[in-house]
Amino acid sequence: MVGKLLVRGMLAGIAAGLLTFGFARIVGEPQMDRAISFAEKLDAAKGEAPDPELVSRHTQAGIGLLTGVVTFGAAIGGLFSLTFAYVYGRVRLPARQLSAWLAAASFIALVIVPNIKYPANPPSVGDPDTIGFRTGLFFLMIAISIAVMVFSLKIRRALLAHLGGWNASIVGGLAFIVIIAAIQLAMPTINEVPLEFPAVALWNFRLAAIGMQVIMWATIGLLFGALVERYERSASRA
Repeated sequence: MVGKLLVRGMLAGIAAGLLTFGFARIVGEPQMDRAISFAEKLDAAKGEAPDPELVSRHTQAGIGLLTGVVTFGAAIGGLFSLTFAYVYGRVRLPARQLSAWLAAASFIALVIVPNIKYPANPPSVGDPDTIGFRTGLFFLMIAISIAVMVFSLKIRRALLAHLGGWNASIVGGLAFIVIIAAIQLAMPTINEVPLEFPAVALWNFRLAAIGMQVIMWATIGLLFGALVERYERSASRA
């Protein structure tokens, strides 16, 4: 059963990667080109020579982007299916609903929460010497977000018998928001975007980055649930 779910999860992830690639190619790459152009003009104004291009922009925006996004989608889809296999049967939800809720929770914990504190910046923006520090803080925020979400779900489960499903969910959600807000206020803030960088270009870049994640997680959640439901119907007929 787990193996069949894993295959379907990876297939859903590949499909999500292809859709995400289309969005990134049309919407995201123009924002990337604007950011790179700004960085080149800024370096030229300072009298600095541009860095050598190891991989052409055509390759980066084409086969490189496609390979990276599809591989990432397949990996995320596989991990998603394993998480689904662990949760399925422990909650009273049909496969399609559970898949959608699990994808929404993953999107909040893995994308929304860390990006509120440490939003995406164009690759050409920021101090290269702090990449490791910024990356570490970003993944630390993801780990904290997952831990707090699990804790909030335990609060909901503990209050379920006393408050009912709706009220227990509200209390668990509020606990998640309050704890995450307090932790984000305590964590260091990093803002390395130059004042000269166009605010509209930065906003569009970050919007495109979030849009890619929305497409990725929505496709995996909806398509994987449909594939599992179809598999269950076929197994029951057999």
